Amino acid sequence: MNFELFIAKRIIAGKEHKSNISSPIIKIATIAITLGIAIMLISVAIAAGFQKKISDKMTGFKGHIQIVNYDTNNSDISTAPISIKQDFYPEFKDIEGIKNVQVFANVGGIIRTPTDFEAIIFKGISSDYDFTFFKEYLTKGRLPNFNQNRNKEILISESIANRLHFKLNDTIQTIFSAEKSRLKHKMRKPIIVGIYNTGFEQFDKTMLIGDIREVRKINRWNDNQIGGFEVLIDDFDQLTQKGNEIYSTIGATLNSTTIVENYPLIFEWIKLFDNNVWFIIAIMILIAGINMITALLVLILERVQMVGILKALGSANWSIRKIFLYNASYLILKGLFLGNLIGITLLLIQKYFKVISLNPETYSVATVPVDISFLAIFLLNLGTLLLCFLMLIIPSYIITKIQPSKSIKFA
Repeated sequence: MNFELFIAKRIIAGKEHKSNISSPIIKIATIAITLGIAIMLISVAIAAGFQKKISDKMTGFKGHIQIVNYDTNNSDISTAPISIKQDFYPEFKDIEGIKNVQVFANVGGIIRTPTDFEAIIFKGISSDYDFTFFKEYLTKGRLPNFNQNRNKEILISESIANRLHFKLNDTIQTIFSAEKSRLKHKMRKPIIVGIYNTGFEQFDKTMLIGDIREVRKINRWNDNQIGGFEVLIDDFDQLTQKGNEIYSTIGATLNSTTIVENYPLIFEWIKLFDNNVWFIIAIMILIAGINMITALLVLILERVQMVGILKALGSANWSIRKIFLYNASYLILKGLFLGNLIGITLLLIQKYFKVISLNPETYSVATVPVDISFLAIFLLNLGTLLLCFLMLIIPSYIITKIQPSKSIKFA
């Protein structure tokens, strides 16, 4: 064991003199590190949770990439029909990372009750649909059965059900705007077999999920016509790349757009979380660094005599500086340990017990979402340790200014 580490350990163990001045300052510095890393962990996990949760909900309703008729506008209400017979359906053979390709068709309408009415979008889907999303948010009932010849079963949101006082197995009256029909409107009486609640009011308040064959009947399409395709990918971070690959693969009469292109305002909003997180990280590291610098200076100044004696015995300036840097590193590591313990504990409580709730109409989620990434935790701890340590190197330079002749005579 080298000499510098031995002296540093004695200081840490309290075997060297501790004044009433350094003790509270050291505690404050340790608390600053503890609170700083805890706040950073919570901020990063919540920001990542918001981004992931809202992205998952968006893609649950709309898919990662939509393929529609090139002449179709960006309307959720209706789409110009295209043929289901495409080279890329039911799967893209030349593009990796594609999870699922599913058909859909939308039609706009209203739900009418004896006392009220509500505008809705009927989204028709088929048996190829990935129901993982709706299984997660299904609160009552079951999913529609697509094996029936005539499927009138639908999923309805809890938001619509509460406003119009619907319950499971109710038959509701809907009216749709029909395409290519002598009648301007067509009436249907679907049956509610499931109620879902995603907390994403933008879609919950309007979306009904049913059989695409009903949309075909309403619009008088043939069995090979659909509104478009939704493509689900394995990795959201590759969305732009996969979007470009798909666009270059499909025919000239089709157009593909990513979920980010279709809803840019929502994704710009969730990107703002990154800016807030970086600001919080910068502030917390700065506060922790300033407190550690203060603690280091106090440690040095109250041990001036020890520094003078070590210099008189022949110790180099850098060797003495390492003694105090070792001591400061111990305090940083102690603060990091306590901060991780507090931060991760609070995050796990929120993740599994949903202690803090939110207004879904404002935040699109019912509770504060948490996404704990061990890589992010490691990088935050490593970054905080390195930056705080580097900030301490310059103030430790004061040791080189201490003269043994002046410091020892007051011992």
